Amino acid sequence: MNPDIGKTIEVVGLHKQFGRQVALDGMTFTVRAGRVTGFVGPNGAGKSTTMRVILGLDAADAGSALVGGRPYRTLREPLRHLGALLDASALQPGRTARGHLLWLARSQGIPARRVDEVIEQAGLSRAARRTAGGFSLGMRQRLGIAAALLGDPPVLMLDEPFNGLDPDGIAWMRGLLGTLASEGRAVLVSTHLMAELEDTADHLVVVGRGKVVADTTVRDLLATHSHGRITVRTSAAARAATVLRRAGATVAATDHDTLAVSGLADEQVVAALGAGAVPFSAVSADRTTLEHAYRELTRDTVEYRGAPAEDGAR
Repeated sequence: MNPDIGKTIEVVGLHKQFGRQVALDGMTFTVRAGRVTGFVGPNGAGKSTTMRVILGLDAADAGSALVGGRPYRTLREPLRHLGALLDASALQPGRTARGHLLWLARSQGIPARRVDEVIEQAGLSRAARRTAGGFSLGMRQRLGIAAALLGDPPVLMLDEPFNGLDPDGIAWMRGLLGTLASEGRAVLVSTHLMAELEDTADHLVVVGRGKVVADTTVRDLLATHSHGRITVRTSAAARAATVLRRAGATVAATDHDTLAVSGLADEQVVAALGAGAVPFSAVSADRTTLEHAYRELTRDTVEYRGAPAEDGAR
């Protein structure tokens, strides 16, 4: 058996309707060990329903969702298999942070020393004995992350983990996600903050209207939506254009010393200019942002769209 089978989430052909509303329409993807997988899509795309089905909080009409090859509801001491953050407000406000974690630990046979470890890991040592009801959103997020880490699980599923965090907290979360993946864990992160995923995710599952729109690496998605454009800066623009066209490129001048080149990779552009003894000061691949690529992918799947602002609207 593959030793990494315990470090996966496998979602296969999930279907789910709420009345006449189709929430999931054949949702299928796998979260693998050793990488951060971003789970993204517009509001109403089926992300929350999928995560609830994975945790057994909702039942699918068809299909399966497995954690380490088994349904979550069949796992003994499930926090040791999957750590999840779905709602940072889902706690007893009268309990202290440490008390909340101790209650969870006792239910799973986890020793108290582990509670103190995750409190420190989440940066809550100074607030451990404060009641959670007085916590800010960012502190509740940290407490939710500590709870997800409590069982030292091989799989983590985090919904909007950056929500409410200050800049230091966001930097901490980026580092934590990278560390978890480097330890060989499978990490699923659902968020609307594309800039954070661009810096942290290895893989993306993009969904819309209850199904997968794209299942790809971040690098490949960005490359596809950058359309292979290269910018060349040179003091010999006319000669550079001639050389590059002979090498098979399409070339357009965008300024007196700048060319837009397509049809060749950046290393091919450099090689062609070098072979033609054409001077140049810069060759750079135009790189789109993850947010732009995401919006292009999901343009036709957005169900809740505000009206555009009128001219002069404040």
